[in-house]
Amino acid sequence: MSEQGVALMMPGGTARRTVLGAAVLAAGTGIGTLATGTASASEAGHGEGGYRDLPVPLVIGHRGSSGYRPEHTLGSYQLALDLGADVIEQDLVPTKDGHLVCRHENEIGGTTDVADHPEFTGRRTTKTVDGVSVTGWFTEDFTLAELRTLRAKERIPAIRQRNTLYDGRWAVPTFEEVLRWADREGKRRGKRVWLHVETKHPTYFRGLGLGLEEPLSALLRRYGRDGRNAAVFLQSFEPSSIQRLSRLVSAPRVVLLSAANTRPWDFETAKDPRTVADLVTPEGLKWIAGFAQGIGPTLDLIVPRTADGRLGTPTTLVRDAHARGLVLHPYTARNENTFLPAEYRKGTDPNAYGDAFGAFKRYFELGVDAIFTDNPDTGLLAAEAFRPGRGVNR
Repeated sequence: MSEQGVALMMPGGTARRTVLGAAVLAAGTGIGTLATGTASASEAGHGEGGYRDLPVPLVIGHRGSSGYRPEHTLGSYQLALDLGADVIEQDLVPTKDGHLVCRHENEIGGTTDVADHPEFTGRRTTKTVDGVSVTGWFTEDFTLAELRTLRAKERIPAIRQRNTLYDGRWAVPTFEEVLRWADREGKRRGKRVWLHVETKHPTYFRGLGLGLEEPLSALLRRYGRDGRNAAVFLQSFEPSSIQRLSRLVSAPRVVLLSAANTRPWDFETAKDPRTVADLVTPEGLKWIAGFAQGIGPTLDLIVPRTADGRLGTPTTLVRDAHARGLVLHPYTARNENTFLPAEYRKGTDPNAYGDAFGAFKRYFELGVDAIFTDNPDTGLLAAEAFRPGRGVNR
């Protein structure tokens, strides 16, 4: 457990501080032609228990608590929950036999010990995924039984050397295992555990006959997370995946947005000329609001960085998205200097912690509804200063 826990005695949120304090101890042990959504952004989620009833700003554990544990493991998810994260994120990719598993990418050479398994040496290959050549081992070439023989490891060990202590501790979880875990934890805690679930490379996988949306929707229905007030957000960088999901389930949906000059891969394959810059205009946001309840922009779309790495002048994206009834769940805030804007870095060690609280404060001042973070405890402490007396419906 990191030392951030000692800061939990700061003012604000007594009940949450009590829970967090206990957790600190516990942790140490053809796009335009698809149908639009089943509920509009202005209609969805306003009932009891819907996403509009969640705290603002919301703290989303990015791949769990990936600042402290290898990402997308049950250990990472559990610690994020214990640290007080409001929502826990999962990225989904399929196995050869159609099971959904939690990995940030389908290439698993960097996040598992697959390279140490001589029986899988021949599986190493080069593929083109969303127009990018990638060499390694891919989940779609493994059955679930084969994947279960692997163990997860830290993705960026040069930056997070302490996380390597936990290499090999956990397997690659299936999404169904995560759903069962969330149900168990919800019953134990007396409150629902919220998830933020991304379909990864959906066009690529559909081309392989491994479409993600149908099996994901089937699991959501099986575990009662398919309604408009379900404790889950569905997200994707491909708007057509969100549109497809909107025809299958009513759970709240978020369109992820990368750099302004990029195009979603489904736009590329459909010859849609729009870029992310087009999608963050009022007209583009109106289109998104027809089938989604929120956007998940990179933080640079909200406040760009200058040439020297400092935060520049904020855009109007927060105001424009709220005007369309959309919530904003930007990504990703991290504690290490290497990830922070230049003015919040401390010292010369890129792997040391900088003034993460200062950076969180700046983003929260801009009015975002949530933030993805690798360090949920840091994010939560920063968020609590903005929660008292702040309404969730602006």
